[in-house]
Order: sequence, then structure tokens, then C-alpha cells
Amino acid sequence: MLRLATTDADFEKKFRRLVDDRRDSGEDVSRVVSGILGEVRALGDEALAEFTERFDKHVLVAEDDWRIGPQACRDAYDALEPALRDALELAATRIRAYHLDQLPADRDFTDQAGVRLGARWHPVDAAGLYVPGGRAAYPSSLLMNAIPAKVAGVERLVVVTPTPRGQVNPLVLAAAHIAGIDEIWRVGGAQAIAALAYGTERIKRVDVITGPGNAWVAEAKRQLFGVVGIDMIAGPSEILVVADGKNDPDWIAADLLSQAEHDPSSQSILITDDEEFADQVADRVDVQCAMLSTEQAARASWDDNGVLLIVSDLAEAPALANRLAAEHVELAVDDPEALFARLRHAGSVFLGRHTPEAVGDYVAGPNHVLPTGRRARFASGLSVLDFMKRTSFIELDRAALGRIGPAAVALANAEGLPAHAKSVELRLK
Repeated sequence: MLRLATTDADFEKKFRRLVDDRRDSGEDVSRVVSGILGEVRALGDEALAEFTERFDKHVLVAEDDWRIGPQACRDAYDALEPALRDALELAATRIRAYHLDQLPADRDFTDQAGVRLGARWHPVDAAGLYVPGGRAAYPSSLLMNAIPAKVAGVERLVVVTPTPRGQVNPLVLAAAHIAGIDEIWRVGGAQAIAALAYGTERIKRVDVITGPGNAWVAEAKRQLFGVVGIDMIAGPSEILVVADGKNDPDWIAADLLSQAEHDPSSQSILITDDEEFADQVADRVDVQCAMLSTEQAARASWDDNGVLLIVSDLAEAPALANRLAAEHVELAVDDPEALFARLRHAGSVFLGRHTPEAVGDYVAGPNHVLPTGRRARFASGLSVLDFMKRTSFIELDRAALGRIGPAAVALANAEGLPAHAKSVELRLK
């Protein structure tokens, strides 16, 4: 765990190293993923079956081996304990309500030159959603990816998910039932991303692929961007907590561990103006970590990537936070709005002492698929717009063309494109 103070003589050097640190997988997966994509493109289902048996120890032969039907999802939903079913339904309701408010409006107007202008929004025809298997099988992620697509109006939603040794998480199936998923295929990894992008004999191609995954999945999405649209290249989870000494150190320690337990590469950072409070939080992290079933990942994350950053005044925090551009930022202070007003780069912000990041992972409503690795400088969380595209339109009559056409002719000729100029000029005559 790294400890920094803005009063340190070498603070700027160490902080710059922290900002520039890349915690993405150090393995060179690009070549391996490229080979997998090529095989799936060339061999289709045959390659999918081979990779699935090799990596997931699941043999794809009969249709049930390949695909999970809607009845299995309904059965999983019906079998849930009522309290858990209600929790999933509450999450879905709140996620849907938040994303409905994101739907963009079409535009149609005539400007002063008499030119009709505007734009119409349409959903993509099909979206592919990657749902991790094994340790990272999260029904909340399925809801966060599927519901915005449904709200956008996507007609075909396809889930791909690895089922190691044929095992599938029933909570994921229940979430798929709630979200109204059309197809669920028992394939994962880079090969599943390739199947969604290129299509195979069984799996029809999609237009957009979203959802979290490991380094191979992220690399496959990166390589296939342009063949399909993608949400983002996701890296290890991050949380930055800005907290004063009035907080309960147990609360803040739990917040830091809520991201550390995701993966050994995750990062948890505390910025505080109270050095004694920082020590208390560090102590509580140690105590709480020992009691977690996820202790191994959480401990490795905190020991290798955790940071305690002491500032002289919390007014320094927004500038530091903007440089870190973290996925999640908690402002656990008396006046969070004052800091929030100066915060420009963050995936999602949690205001006040009673707003733990974890509530945003499940039931708050905003999407929990967020930019990592300082990408919050230029990217936003997943939204309805990731499943839609905008088509502009233009309409001129003779009078409108007469007003703006000569300028188009002049610019076309200046660019050395006479056919462009002539297509306008002929109408002007």
C-alpha cells in the first residue's frame, strides 16, 4: 500500500507515476486473441466448439449444450427466494426509469435560409451482451447492459456467457428473464466476441457488443471495433474516496474494499486531510479484509495498488481527482457539492456520507458500466445512446438552394472537386 502526502518533497514525481501507472494485464494477449478471432471467422461453430471444450471444459454437441432457453430462465426466476427476486426487480425498475430519461429527441426545423434540417434517432438492430462466468458472474451487470438496450428499442438481444463444466449461475438466468433476453449462448472468451461480430452457422452477427470481461475479452473488443460498435475497453475496477476525519473509519474501509475484492489488479485510493483518520482506515481495512470470503483478491489489490493520500486541505482533492479520472469517486464530506462543482473527470460520483459506491452497482439507477484507466477524461458510462445512432437529414427548395448553393460551389472549386461544384451549379441555373 502506497502512502503519499502533498507536503512530501517528491510528491509530484510519485503522484505522476501513480497517474501514469497501467494496471491492465501485463500478458501479451494481442497475438493469441488475433489467432482466435481468425479461426472463428474461418471455421465458425467448429472453432467455437473447440475453444469452449479447451477453455471451459464444456462440450457443445446438442442444442441444449449450445443454448439456454427461455424456460430455464423462467424456472430460475421462479425458484428465487422472494426477497432476492424483489431485489432484482427493484434494481431493474430503477435502472429502466433512469435510462428512459436518456432517450434522445428527434429534431426537425427550418432555419433562416429556408433549409429544413434535423436528425432522427434509431436503435441498432441487434446487440450482443457479454456476461462473465465463474467468479465474475454478476446478474447486476446483465441488467445494466440489457435494460438500456431494451429502452433504446433494440429488437434482438443476444447474451454470450461461459459455462465452465456446464455450470451456469441461476441468478444470471433470472436476470435474463427480467430483462427479456432473446438468446443465451454457452460460449465465452474472445471466441464469443468473434462469434457476435462475424456470425457463425448458429449465432447471427450483431451490431454492438457491450459487457465486461477479462483481458482476452477486452482485447477482442478492441480488435473488432469497426466491425462492430463496442461500449469501451474496460480495465481493472477503481475507487477514489475523498473523506474527512468525521467519517466512521469502518465505513470508508468497507468502501475501499468494495472495489479491491473485484480483482488483484483493482485499485482503491483514499484522499483525506486527517493523517490519524488515514491510519484508522488502514487498520480497519486489515481487520475487515481478514473476514472476507474474497480476502485473497482484496488483500492483493490493497497491498499492491492501494493508496493513502494525505492533503493539507480537502480543497486540493478535486485537482488530484481530475488527474486520476477514476471510475468511481466518493465525496464523503460535509459539503460534497463544493468539491463536486470542481470535479470534471470521473465515471460516476457518489455524494455524501450515506452514498456508498456499492449502491450504484445495484439499485441506484445510473449505469455501473463505467470508464476505467483514466478514460473518464474522454469517455462516459454506458447509456441508451450506446445502442442508438443518429441520422441527419437536409431538405432544400429552389429558393433555399439559391441562398446557400453559391457558397458550396465556391468551396468545391477551391478544393479541386469540380463534380461537386457542378452538381450544385446545374440546379442553380
